Amino acid sequence: MANTDTMSASMQGSANAPAVLIISDDKFNDLELFYPYYRLCEEGFRVEIASPDGKEITGSNDFSIPVQKRVADCNPADYALLYLPGGKAPASLRDDENVKNFVKQFVATGKPVAAICHGPQILAAAGVIQGKRLTAWPEVEKEINEAGGRFENRALLEDGQFITSRWPGDLPNHLAATLKALKAKSQIKSAA
Repeated sequence: MANTDTMSASMQGSANAPAVLIISDDKFNDLELFYPYYRLCEEGFRVEIASPDGKEITGSNDFSIPVQKRVADCNPADYALLYLPGGKAPASLRDDENVKNFVKQFVATGKPVAAICHGPQILAAAGVIQGKRLTAWPEVEKEINEAGGRFENRALLEDGQFITSRWPGDLPNHLAATLKALKAKSQIKSAA
């Protein structure tokens, strides 16, 4: 179990820093949630985690992380970037109407959306990838193609506002591209 003290606001950016929303649920891939969470915090962004019920979530390796909000209570205007980690969580999130509605509204803003592994399942279910090239865990290829997207098996794929990668080994490149897009949109300077 993660110590909730390590997730305190003291490690987050200032109240005026751009905010990032991570949407996930139980059985998330631990690396694909914790790695971006800490990298984004290190760069000075405020990071919030939302789940369908707003309760603490636990990853595949039994590490937990506090959740700040229910997805239904989130407003796309409040965030500079949406991050969708993988693992088993997207399989249930793709069926949640509040999640799909939020994703549709967020995509309509034109702001960056980063998704890795099974995360693009949510994008496919929300119907927002028509004509877009995405990568993901190979098992997600059919869902992407059926939703009108085009799957490519690459470590990193950027198409418009979408930044996608396949699996944990792609995280360094995925986060570098995510941070570049986020900084370009939000004009924040690196804390490092």
